[in-house]
Amino acid sequence: MIDLVAVNRAETFERIRDPLANRDIRLHHVPVTERTLALTDDAARRDEFDVGFVYPGRFMEGGVADALFDIPWINGREAVVTSRNKGGVIARLDAAGVPVPKTVMVSNPVGQDELTDVFERFEPPVVVKPNSATRGVGVAKVHDLDSFLGVVDYLDLVHDYRATGDKSFLVQEYVAGATDYRAMIVDGEYVGAVERRLPDDALRSGQWKHNVHRGADATGVDLPNHLRELAARVAAELDIPLLGVDLLVSEDRAVVSETNARPTVDAATKYEEGFYDRLAMLIEQVAKE
Repeated sequence: MIDLVAVNRAETFERIRDPLANRDIRLHHVPVTERTLALTDDAARRDEFDVGFVYPGRFMEGGVADALFDIPWINGREAVVTSRNKGGVIARLDAAGVPVPKTVMVSNPVGQDELTDVFERFEPPVVVKPNSATRGVGVAKVHDLDSFLGVVDYLDLVHDYRATGDKSFLVQEYVAGATDYRAMIVDGEYVGAVERRLPDDALRSGQWKHNVHRGADATGVDLPNHLRELAARVAAELDIPLLGVDLLVSEDRAVVSETNARPTVDAATKYEEGFYDRLAMLIEQVAKE
């Protein structure tokens, strides 16, 4: 029996616990965020677990988890850091010839002339997104220069705080009429995908971000081979074992918009047959490292 620890207890924990138990992997929950955590007086738990599911999203707490548990992770700190840096992912994939949206990174502070030059490189509307936020937080679509500069003003206020670590954001083309997919890759193999779509009433009201945490529904889909291969290519390029790959697919193109090294695992019915067998094999492989 392998003892696997998860540091967050969202939907993923509840979904994977029983299928993994059926494959001789016992899942434990030890939160390391939004709680008090003893660091001394024999606090270490090095003998309790064999492997961690994914590294904590907060890196300070992650460092503590490393010290307390002393285990390998399915996706370690490097994988999470790589994926969270949206600009770094876009640049790396573009250099490898992987199709991505046209993107410019802005590292604050910059002047208005530079911002105007950035906006004028695109055909409006443009998407403005924080470089390292998740769940669609802070992402805006703007149609004109004044609105663009206004959004940047708010980002400037955030970035003025000395404690703000990431002072960068992305300006990205808006892929009109695109279908939003999240493909899942486990150990280099495509294992399933969902289409993320807002309800019709939300679309009619003007909503456009298809994040599940923003109210979108995730429906299992059967992706064509070329999109499966594209997602697998992204995971190979980034060298991340468990990866969610976000695809925007329009009539004439498919681009990789983002990746997630801490992906939510959806219902098993939305994945390919053998998904949990492959996930269990990955866990066993990492536990032996």
